Amino acid sequence: MKKLLSIVVLAIAFFVVAVQPPALAADSVHGKQIFQGNCNACHLGGKNTVNPQKTLSKEDLEKYGMFSADKIIYQVTNGKNAMPNFKRLGEDSIADVAAYVLEQAEGGWK
Repeated sequence: MKKLLSIVVLAIAFFVVAVQPPALAADSVHGKQIFQGNCNACHLGGKNTVNPQKTLSKEDLEKYGMFSADKIIYQVTNGKNAMPNFKRLGEDSIADVAAYVLEQAEGGWK
């Protein structure tokens, strides 16, 4: 009886995990809208008006260890130095901004 119960529990657990929808991918189109409304003042065209040496170009992001969604999400969420935090945007919007920044950095901010 215990063996049957264990099998049923495992089967249910497997089914629950197997049918969960996949996590949604970040939306760079939405990220662009958020970026334009919140980041353009300092980062228009991938530049940095506060610290011109640290742009959002792929080269600079790689140079400063920031060329990853996780790193960008952390910085946007928590802020750093003169950059304020943008926690108010929420996790999904911040992930979308990170996707947009990485996409633009790859393309040279054209």
